[in-house]
Amino acid sequence: MRRFSGDHLLIATHNKGKLEEMEALLAPYGITVSGAADHDLPEPEETGTTFVENARIKAHAAAQATGLPALSDDSGIEIDALDGAPGVYTADWAETPNGRDFVMAMKKAHDLLEAKGARHPRTARFCCTLVLAWPDGHDEVFPGVMEGQVVWPMRGDQGHGYDPIFQPEGYDITFGEMDRWEKNRISHRAKAVEQLKQALGG
Repeated sequence: MRRFSGDHLLIATHNKGKLEEMEALLAPYGITVSGAADHDLPEPEETGTTFVENARIKAHAAAQATGLPALSDDSGIEIDALDGAPGVYTADWAETPNGRDFVMAMKKAHDLLEAKGARHPRTARFCCTLVLAWPDGHDEVFPGVMEGQVVWPMRGDQGHGYDPIFQPEGYDITFGEMDRWEKNRISHRAKAVEQLKQALGG
């Protein structure tokens, strides 16, 4: 595995929530971060059908455009009773002409589950695939998964995305109700970062 030896990483995302999470997760390594918006990077078209394909598209586009090592994440929720949907389309389900509406997306997931008469617990998992790409075209892949279930009604106002309907395994609260630092410690992203630490010399 190629190690990352710098002290600054470009996080290839326009999502402020994700950028803040990565900033907190990388701070203990003395690594500062900047986001795609800081470099005026456009959002590349995510044409992949898997998390790793989309993460690679974003990381390599950012590394090529800036000449900096870039870390990207493609993540989403897979709901078993919906055959793994929304999966790579997690954010697409929230798209509206006026930006992303995750309450609408969560309601869509719930309505589809109800229409199917899906049994409880409605098992699901959050997946996160991190890709660290270098300007020379090399990359390393770090996957993380958090098992749990989707619940209704929505609970909590912490986190972002589908957090208010995802209850992680072993907990009786949702990510939306969980202190963000506790979530950062156990989340799918934290598990992917655990893998990433090997490349950071941690």
